[in-house]
Amino acid sequence: SKRIADDLMRLIETANAPIFGINTAGQVTEWNRMVANITGYSKAEALGKDLVSCFISEQYKDSVSRVLKEALNGQETANFEFPLFTKHFERKIQILM
Repeated sequence: SKRIADDLMRLIETANAPIFGINTAGQVTEWNRMVANITGYSKAEALGKDLVSCFISEQYKDSVSRVLKEALNGQETANFEFPLFTKHFERKIQILM
């Protein structure tokens, strides 16, 4: 079971897509290399930060908070797209859930 967990972590870390995870409080618990490359925030900088308050623009905070809360409660949301800002707010990336 430890080997399976290690394999899954390696898969997430090396995925060719941005992958992040949050806990029930909305704090970042996973931040793979691709999302770090795209946003400019290292894993160390992102872990423990509130995803919505630190990485989402004011305009989208309410809707992203709602969708994430629903997802954490087991409710699916089809094709929800939101912007995730880069470290220097130079550009944003669209995240599709």
